[in-house]
Amino acid sequence: MSEVRQQIVDELTKIEKEENVRILYACESGSRAWGFPSKDSDYDVRFIYIRPVDWYLSIFEKRDVIERPINDMLDINGWDLRKALSLFRKSNPPLLEWLQSPIVYMENHAVAEQIRDISPLTFSPRSCMFHYLHMAKGNYRDYLQGEQVKIKKYFYVLRPILACEWIEKHNTMPPIEFDKLVADVVPGESELKAAIDSLLVRKRAGDEMDFEPRINPISEFLEEKIAYYEQTASGMPSSGGVQDQRLDDLFRTVLKEVWETNDER
Repeated sequence: MSEVRQQIVDELTKIEKEENVRILYACESGSRAWGFPSKDSDYDVRFIYIRPVDWYLSIFEKRDVIERPINDMLDINGWDLRKALSLFRKSNPPLLEWLQSPIVYMENHAVAEQIRDISPLTFSPRSCMFHYLHMAKGNYRDYLQGEQVKIKKYFYVLRPILACEWIEKHNTMPPIEFDKLVADVVPGESELKAAIDSLLVRKRAGDEMDFEPRINPISEFLEEKIAYYEQTASGMPSSGGVQDQRLDDLFRTVLKEVWETNDER
């Protein structure tokens, strides 16, 4: 286990003790999971946790996230399982991405696998496409207008637009890894593919990627696709849905399993 990975696991264990929670699943969610980290990229750790039974038996609304200040390149945030399942029911793309991250730090009690198993029932092509389109439009507007652009921000528009392409093509949740999106969506022998590959090599090598002349093949592709999905996203199907009782049962089962197991130790 690498030194950084051990540091992350130690920090998660510390959170469990300080907050009196059990972490069910923890993963990498940022550029390292996407496959294009810079040498100085933070570790974006996201986790799902559960509290003891009595915490949920209250008339008061309580904070259902745990956040730690960024330090030593670690950005660590987590969601309570009840919050996570509520968002899962609505086909929340960030949560769905966490569950397929290629970098997993903790996975306990098989709850993540159970959620993955029923995720096709809740997946909404429409809401997920709108999520990625909104992300692409915002980054394009803020960083990629004009002749001089913030070059590394191309990835933060390319990735969500390629995700839209994947959803339209496969009607499933797109993979989190950038390479898989490019391989599936972008023609292999094309000016666009060559431009993306060249940019990716620079990003992974840690090149300084600040303001530079726009890359026409990528900019033209993004402009075309943003306009296209603005017109077509609303026509995508919504999810079939999953019975609320099934999610309630999952929550109760995990709650019982986690704390009964803990009591036996």
